[in-house]
Amino acid sequence: MGSQFNVGKDSKLFEPLTIANGKITLKHRVVLAPLTRNRGTPLREDSTAENPNRIWIPNHVMAEYYSQRATDGGLLISEGIPPSLEGNAMPGVPGIFLEEQAIGWKKVVDRVHAKGAYIYAQLWHSGRANIPQLTGTPIVAPSSIPWDDPNECFMYPAPHSATPVKYSEQLPLELTVDHINKTIRDYCAAAKTAMELGFDGVELHAGNGYLPEQFLSSNINKRTDEYGGSPEKRCKFVIDLMAELAKTVGEENLAIRLSPFGLFNQARSEQRLETWGHLCRELKKRHPTLSYVSFIEPRYEQIFSEEEKQQFLDSWGLPDVDLSLFRKIWGDTPFFSAGGFDQFNSWGVVESGKYDALLYGRFFISNPDLVERLRNRWPLAPYDRSRFYGPFDDPTIGYIDYLAYDEKF
Repeated sequence: MGSQFNVGKDSKLFEPLTIANGKITLKHRVVLAPLTRNRGTPLREDSTAENPNRIWIPNHVMAEYYSQRATDGGLLISEGIPPSLEGNAMPGVPGIFLEEQAIGWKKVVDRVHAKGAYIYAQLWHSGRANIPQLTGTPIVAPSSIPWDDPNECFMYPAPHSATPVKYSEQLPLELTVDHINKTIRDYCAAAKTAMELGFDGVELHAGNGYLPEQFLSSNINKRTDEYGGSPEKRCKFVIDLMAELAKTVGEENLAIRLSPFGLFNQARSEQRLETWGHLCRELKKRHPTLSYVSFIEPRYEQIFSEEEKQQFLDSWGLPDVDLSLFRKIWGDTPFFSAGGFDQFNSWGVVESGKYDALLYGRFFISNPDLVERLRNRWPLAPYDRSRFYGPFDDPTIGYIDYLAYDEKF
């Protein structure tokens, strides 16, 4: 972005930022984005096709990974943590609903705190982006409608199988109101456990086509009760869930992640600005002191190129949309953004007032010392996409074996 902006250590990225309604002052604004890595240990080693292991626990390799990326006064957001077996969308992903899992997460938190860093637990329920062969439970969703791509498969085969599983063949169970309330209780129990373990806060993952966003999406939520049928009603689940989480952990310890323009996991909602605008106005009004809010850039997409994504935005009549509408709604709530930031395009963004902090994902994977590399304008190491998602026989490769810049020379 040229020399008119301060870069490196002189950038506003390296100025302090207060979050959590004044409780936490970060020493810089380079934040680890939440990243699923599938590195958990099976709870049961005696997994068989007839009785597969369905539960994973955090381990010392995960603790090392987070510790490597922790810096004094820095903020890490954990990978998505399922609050229940029902919401656990992938093998190798540790939840936080069993004692064994809690013990493992405590080790992660302690290692991060030992470096002077802060860590928030991201709570993540897959909803319909899942298969019953993995969880051993029915797959749940706002409505019982099939996946609209007849050939798209879940990214993992069923346990002890090599055969891909088509989403369209797994008709989800429509959540009853009682089941919705139970799901909210599961989230709150997970949030309470996280805070008891020493996590500094909790972030609700309400983007990327997972359960909260499924309620927000008009093509997935076909309900005609109080949870669907209009933009306002489609927001009810997320609003209710955030209200109960705020009661559980305190709203200053609570954050939310949103992807108002996302397409991942078949999120093809209409009325984007109406739906997410209403949601954000209501959340800001009800919870004025949330710790922060986290958004994904409109043109960033996990499955489409920027050109393809632009075609979707054009088709919605939103060719030039950005996050400024949401920035305005949230006002003084710390506002984070993710979506392809690197050593070239990070400069001048915070200075512009658009965002208060930037989230980094892929380059934080391959650069455990990303904060120092950006501060000193050292080149970034490339990442190996083939090692993003486990499980692997050797979980360390492409996970904790990336070197810091000064270790290479």
